[in-house]
Amino acid sequence: MALHRLNSITVGVPDLAPTVEYYRDFGLLPETGGWLSTRDGGRQLRLVATPTRRLVELEIGVDDPDDIGRMARRLLALDLDLDVDAGEDRLSVLEPISGVRVAARVTGRLVQPRVPAPPYNTPGDPARGSTRAPGILRETPVRPRKLGHVVIGSVDQPATERFFTDGVGLKVSDVVPGTAAFMRCSSDHHNVLVTRAPVNFLHHTSWQVDDIDEIGRGATAMLREHPERHVWGLGRHHIGSNFFWYLKDPAGNFAEYYSDLDCIIDDALWKPEVWDAAHSLYSWGPPPPPSFIDPDDLAALMAGAHQTP
Repeated sequence: MALHRLNSITVGVPDLAPTVEYYRDFGLLPETGGWLSTRDGGRQLRLVATPTRRLVELEIGVDDPDDIGRMARRLLALDLDLDVDAGEDRLSVLEPISGVRVAARVTGRLVQPRVPAPPYNTPGDPARGSTRAPGILRETPVRPRKLGHVVIGSVDQPATERFFTDGVGLKVSDVVPGTAAFMRCSSDHHNVLVTRAPVNFLHHTSWQVDDIDEIGRGATAMLREHPERHVWGLGRHHIGSNFFWYLKDPAGNFAEYYSDLDCIIDDALWKPEVWDAAHSLYSWGPPPPPSFIDPDDLAALMAGAHQTP
């Protein structure tokens, strides 16, 4: 796959300082220029000031300038009167429905250091021997390994999906007809998810950690002095298979710790499935609160959109 990673996102929020503090608590490290970094992915989140919360830009990594040229030709072939700004090593274009700027940049491939699986005691196999589980002995703060995916609400979900698949070149991993498309630009099950919504908005960002213990430790630390940050979790998704716990930043964006996501190493061996909405969201865990499906500020975002000239 010429597309090989989700490089970074730029998120606009009305009040920068508390949002930056939240993501520092979440485990991202501050960098210059408003950037925050992950352990393996480097600078992957930039926060900027905007009147309302929104996804401003997402950037995808490609292998070489030929990939930039092919993407530009595909986008222009969509006949959407797009203003495609393409140079030798970077392309930028505005997705016309959601208003998100989508960029592609020639970027080296992300190679993550392998994390040995902890020794789990299973029926008939006490693999740990006479030692305690390593998950309960960890004391260092949880720090996400990389940005995994971003979820965009679109008022015209099929059109935004077509932009990302036919134009940008993302591949569809699974779909919920008329509701959502899970798309990838790497071997991860999904890097961009576009879902039907009454207003264009950023639903959530998702950040990879080592395992389920890191999800629990990270969320517990985030909630210790700020229980209002809790949204939904702990649980396991059905589509994508990953463990999850969702929290909420001060601007209203959801941020997910995840681990054990499905990976599609060989496209020929993966069959995209068509899922029923009622059975696709999670396999186990507490039921999602209504505010996860329809965030509390959705009406305000809709009113703001209607006031935009």
